[in-house]
Amino acid sequence: MVAIGDSLPDVRFVRMGESGPEEVSLTQKAKGRRIIIVAVPGAFTPTCDSKHLPSFVRTKPEFDAKGIDEIICVSVNDAHVMRLWGETTGATAAGITLLADGDSSFTRAMGMTYTKPEVGFYDRSKRYALVAEDGVITHLQVEKPGECAISTGEALLAVI
Repeated sequence: MVAIGDSLPDVRFVRMGESGPEEVSLTQKAKGRRIIIVAVPGAFTPTCDSKHLPSFVRTKPEFDAKGIDEIICVSVNDAHVMRLWGETTGATAAGITLLADGDSSFTRAMGMTYTKPEVGFYDRSKRYALVAEDGVITHLQVEKPGECAISTGEALLAVI
């Protein structure tokens, strides 16, 4: 598992653009910038949909005031699901970027895979939030399975 001081992996995500699917380089997103990555087990799942992502929608203005350039939400889902989830939660309207880790390559590179067969989760992501400056992790809040407390927007604001 990654730790504070580690560099973010050089991976490509997919998102739905105006002309269809487009690749997004994490290295380019992070270069010279201060970003937050919020990782969730699944779009539209109960805790992710009702608590975790909404906490960042609520706190986005406070992160902007603290010099965060972008909040990125990542899930092992496809780009269509992430686009729709961003629209239905208000995350897209709030300025949060939702990116699909469809093949779980980012999640595996981070050492954050989570499998829960009884609900159909295989190689999904653990729940966490991190801050990276110029691609280097400066803060990392990883939840215990089944919890959503230390990786919320409010909790991350309290430690940065």
